[in-house]
Amino acid sequence: MSHAPHTPETGGEVSDASQGNWVDRFAPAATRPYLRLSRADRPIGTWLLLIPCIWAVLLASLSQASFGRFEVWILLGCAIGAFVMRGAGCTWNDITDRNIDGQVERTRSRPIPSGQVSVRGALIWMLVQIAIGAAILFSFNNAAILLGFVSLLPVAIYPFAKRFTWWPQVFLGIAFNWGALLAWTAVTGSLSAPAVALYFAGIAWTLFYDTIYAHQDKEDDAMIGVKSTARLFGDNTHTWLRRFMIVSVVMMEAAIVGALPASVSALELVVAVFAPWAFGWHMVWQMGRLKTEDADNCLRLFRSNRDTGLIAALFLAVAVLL
Repeated sequence: MSHAPHTPETGGEVSDASQGNWVDRFAPAATRPYLRLSRADRPIGTWLLLIPCIWAVLLASLSQASFGRFEVWILLGCAIGAFVMRGAGCTWNDITDRNIDGQVERTRSRPIPSGQVSVRGALIWMLVQIAIGAAILFSFNNAAILLGFVSLLPVAIYPFAKRFTWWPQVFLGIAFNWGALLAWTAVTGSLSAPAVALYFAGIAWTLFYDTIYAHQDKEDDAMIGVKSTARLFGDNTHTWLRRFMIVSVVMMEAAIVGALPASVSALELVVAVFAPWAFGWHMVWQMGRLKTEDADNCLRLFRSNRDTGLIAALFLAVAVLL
């Protein structure tokens, strides 16, 4: 598939967005470059940012044996926050990577390198999104607000990580799973061991799915000197993915066992502790279908991680309903 820079004929569509996405079809023309800058045409990133928040809210509810309007608001706030803060992070990423993106086949059609949005316009748009996220954050308790502000540090560092380490996916995991810490704290009022274990489960999961994603760009990355776990692992990728999967499953299991109260029923216990195994099964399914030399295959499997995360959330939700 050839990926051409923006032209009036193509309408500015980004090459790795799904065909016929809602931004290209329904958004007013003037807003499309900014929505594309926020990856609103590629919702998988919002899902991957939101899912650890969902896990944490459900697990915190299990630990407290309660789920009501307050927890519903935390989930809604996390959903809005995930959308705008993922958009702000992607905008920042594209500002810092504008020269690199112009040299990579998959990313040269993005709004800044293709000339649809200026750097100044992108900065203003980023600040607008951060302001919306801050408004949501300030409705939470003080401990969660503090965690929200601290989260800006890994978000700011991540775009530069691929310039100085072969493990930029670790920095992505630190940033993308922060919601597990924040959402748990928003529900319970303080940070505790189950949330930390859940956080590390999410980081290992991010290493899993973003290594798959990075295999799309490994040839371009090698030419321009950008580092990634995909380049580092090479033919050993499946071995490393298996390790990340095991760590993620074990840490999620530890989080669940550590969070469940002594009063939990046998049925709730069985449903909850099965969540990591169903989650891990989907990762095994991905590994069985992964072809690291096929960019379309890598993108398709990367996107399937929305279902991976939601499978775990479904089991936790059933346990909460019980």
